[in-house]
Amino acid sequence: MILHYDTPPAGTVRDWLDARAQQNAIAFQFPVTKQVLTWVELRDHAARIAGHLTAQGIAKGESVACMNPNSLEGVLSLYGALYGGFRATMINLVAGAEAISYALEHSEAAHAFVHPDAQDLFTKVTKPNQITQVDLNGTDTATLHGLSAQDSALLMYTSGTTGRPKGVVHSHASLLAGGWTTTIAHDLTVADCGLCVLPIYHINGLCVSLMGALVSGGSVAMVPKFSASQFWAQAAETSASWFSVVPTIISHLLHGGEAPTQQVRTRLRFGRSASSALAPDVQTAFETRFEVPIVETMGLTETAAQILSNPLPPGVRKFGSPGIPFGNEACIMSADLRPLGPETEGEICVRGPNVMREYLKNPEATAGTFTPDGWLRTGDLGRMDVDGYLFVTGRLKELIIKGGENIAPREIDEALYSHADVIEAAAFARPCKSYGERVEAAVKIKDGSAVTAAELVAICCEKIGTFKAPDVVYVLEDLPKGPSGKIQRLKIADLTTPA
Repeated sequence: MILHYDTPPAGTVRDWLDARAQQNAIAFQFPVTKQVLTWVELRDHAARIAGHLTAQGIAKGESVACMNPNSLEGVLSLYGALYGGFRATMINLVAGAEAISYALEHSEAAHAFVHPDAQDLFTKVTKPNQITQVDLNGTDTATLHGLSAQDSALLMYTSGTTGRPKGVVHSHASLLAGGWTTTIAHDLTVADCGLCVLPIYHINGLCVSLMGALVSGGSVAMVPKFSASQFWAQAAETSASWFSVVPTIISHLLHGGEAPTQQVRTRLRFGRSASSALAPDVQTAFETRFEVPIVETMGLTETAAQILSNPLPPGVRKFGSPGIPFGNEACIMSADLRPLGPETEGEICVRGPNVMREYLKNPEATAGTFTPDGWLRTGDLGRMDVDGYLFVTGRLKELIIKGGENIAPREIDEALYSHADVIEAAAFARPCKSYGERVEAAVKIKDGSAVTAAELVAICCEKIGTFKAPDVVYVLEDLPKGPSGKIQRLKIADLTTPA
């Protein structure tokens, strides 16, 4: 097949993997284990695994659970399931036993790939004989199922911070489109190598890094997990030309003692930030110290990751904005679903080839997420400037409503991040008899810092006013985070005692 980049990807993951196998180049390298996988080897392994799955009598589109950390086995499991036409069901290994058990049961997965490191967890969250483990090295085979672009490919569960996790279903078409939006936004080519430190059971790691490489023809350097002390050395060892991380990682690198060599700085075209808002002060400090440009983006599980991105340098990057649409459309809508003009706050909505098919077995939630004309409601509040750049002002579910006035937590976060010793920050609401809700916040500060909670409150009062400033700031060892490293602000109130 001919691989085009100016239009959304046609065909299936199987088609694209077959095509990539024609260029016998490196697809993956694993610097910690010193393993290397070419596109030909990946395709051959995927085809063998797909045949083995088919021989077990698994129907096309049936869920096959993947319980793997970042690893060679994780990559082979994912591509084997996709190549065979099964619904790769990515299990978040740090979601907790209850959430994992729910995902396995809700997905109706009867077969699972289980990494040795996840074996104890698998035993804990499943009943005897509930799920059959699949031998990754199985060799029995059968004729593969026929595939089309609209067939189910991926099932990934949301974090479920406000209720039961929802199962997001992507087709081969939308999954590939997720890699395509990354490719066109960042000008990825066969010469690029992306350093993957985010888990592939999260949409960022899977679509941005893995699908981005499949569509662009580049390669992935994958490590088991992020390490601030090893990050720059791993970038050097693998000749990485870009990386995708989250704001907490950027902040930890900024406050760490390690720094990239001049050779690494020169080779790295950009770093990519996603999953939550990046404070402009942190971005400025990072770029000043390391001389590596950061491109802020935005994506969702429901959109196979990216929906917005700032252009690469020398294009205009607007700090504090996740950018403009690439490969899809975005708009701001009112509460009654009318498009709004520039500089007017409303809900960010998106439409394009990377949007999910549905929430599994949840037609009510699916219907409520889409407008009648096909826009997906993100649940994020924002505004669009006259140049088409979007600015996220908050989550509908995370807004702090104090005395009837809406306060966006991000505004408070950024005030806290303006202090150089703040590594992590998140504002949140606490029920209050006087105002309905009051503003509180939690931070992680640099070791040895002398800054006090009272001083941080004073900084917020100066920057955003007393009404919006937190009544109290808690200093914690770490803030609660999801699998991608995104701070889960709705959980902080449960971890702190009201002052």
